[in-house]
Amino acid sequence: MNTQLIIDYLSSLSMNNNREWYHANKDDFKKANAEFEKLLQTLILEIGKFDNSILYNNPKDITFKIVRDTRFSHDKSPYNPAFRAHISSKGKLPVPVGYYLMIKPGNHSFLGGGLFADMFKDATAMIRDYISRNGEEWESIIHEPDFEKYFTVQGTELKNVPAGYEKEHPQAGYLKFKSWYLEYSLKDEEVKDVEAFFEKAVGLFQIMKPFNDYLNRALADFQMPTR
Repeated sequence: MNTQLIIDYLSSLSMNNNREWYHANKDDFKKANAEFEKLLQTLILEIGKFDNSILYNNPKDITFKIVRDTRFSHDKSPYNPAFRAHISSKGKLPVPVGYYLMIKPGNHSFLGGGLFADMFKDATAMIRDYISRNGEEWESIIHEPDFEKYFTVQGTELKNVPAGYEKEHPQAGYLKFKSWYLEYSLKDEEVKDVEAFFEKAVGLFQIMKPFNDYLNRALADFQMPTR
């Protein structure tokens, strides 16, 4: 697969972020997107060696559109010059959590995991409750040496511990969070080197698996809101 082609196309889109250029170069989009789907298929097979819950994903079903919703944004650029995907046991839904990949030129690519969305109150409450009851397990996961080498738990954070939880709880700092996620940045050159990219991506996704598993145990009874 040709990750150079992906970076080149997205770089061009970033510099020509308008509908005229996009439609005039639709064939280039199709070629770059096909390469991204090949990359995802290989990732699915490799991740499946240590997490078989994700093996049944079709790459076409786990990617996100590059077209932006600009209705409520000051930035009226019609496209997000990035290829994104979320690989979990239920595809690209935010829950259950899984393995996230964004390829974006300018050294903005990253590998991710955990719960990025902070708008689901039930999900936030479930994870807070689980951390409050299973704090030692949480600490053992996030302080595992390989995990600490590459990751720091991030998330939207409140100023204070929310009502219903002890202010002096050993994990009080994490109980303030509304989302809990991981990001590992990738430079463009790391993405272009296909062999090195897969070695890094698969290795880091395996390291983050216990973190994802912990959150998914917390979210076992979560149901996506219906519209």
